[in-house]
Amino acid sequence: MASPNDLQFQEFEEAAELLAADPEASTLCVSGSDTPTTAGGGRGEDVKLDLSEDEEGQEESSELLGGQKPTGGFWTFEYYESFFNVDTVQVLDRVKGSVLPLPGRNFIKHYLRSNPDLYGPFWICVTLVFSVAISGNLSTFLSEMGNPSYHYRPQFHRVTIAAVVIFMYAWLVPVGLWGFLTWRQGTERQIGGYSFLETVCVYGYSLFIYIPTSVLWIIPFEWLRWTLILVAMVISGSVLVLTFWPVVRDDTKVMAVATVVTIVVLHTLLAIGCKLYFFQTAVHVPTPVPTTPSIHITLATKSH
Repeated sequence: MASPNDLQFQEFEEAAELLAADPEASTLCVSGSDTPTTAGGGRGEDVKLDLSEDEEGQEESSELLGGQKPTGGFWTFEYYESFFNVDTVQVLDRVKGSVLPLPGRNFIKHYLRSNPDLYGPFWICVTLVFSVAISGNLSTFLSEMGNPSYHYRPQFHRVTIAAVVIFMYAWLVPVGLWGFLTWRQGTERQIGGYSFLETVCVYGYSLFIYIPTSVLWIIPFEWLRWTLILVAMVISGSVLVLTFWPVVRDDTKVMAVATVVTIVVLHTLLAIGCKLYFFQTAVHVPTPVPTTPSIHITLATKSH
């Protein structure tokens, strides 16, 4: 059996020759102890392995990789990127909630869940602009097909008008409502409130029901158009009322009712205004046919 001395590390011949040539050289002996020892001449120096700088660098890199990037200022792209941080499943779920309002279900509490977005409201407004303008042109064309004096001309200015009206409603009305609720929240302490982004998000998704409604307005039956607009106003208005009533109900009775009525009236004016402007019913006035007066010629004969 080998003795403990046989199991120790032996120096190589080259190392021995180097030590013989330079007695002051430093060597590192690896042993069971944690403290390195030196061998050599009288001026031998301890060799220490300092890994503190490498460890600090690794910690810094791990913090950069593991931590979140700080949000930049409002002039940077990263600032607005968080407003569009939603996936398709979330958008579809919010669209479904906007067309199926249920009593006691708050749109912000059940669907936004403290994560409002601008992706859905933006594309809903853009789609509604083109659907209203294009459907209005098709409706005018179909209603004038039997009129020989009508010459079809694309009315591109309707796209501009629809964009101005819809985007102003989807942004200015939430701004006014949010400012009013913030003011009332400062006056009446018991009143809650929503953030500006949540208010804009609710208004944007509430307009989705008007996209299929505007397409169905192409059908040239006035009773059907008014029925569709009534259904759309009830569905869309219910989303807004069920969302904002829990916030304003703690206010004074007059102020709470006035706020809800104002929300419903502005929403109704948008729907009826789009119907009357973009889907006008053509009234055919019969052209009077000029009649020539009948000339009666009387022949008088003389009797001989």
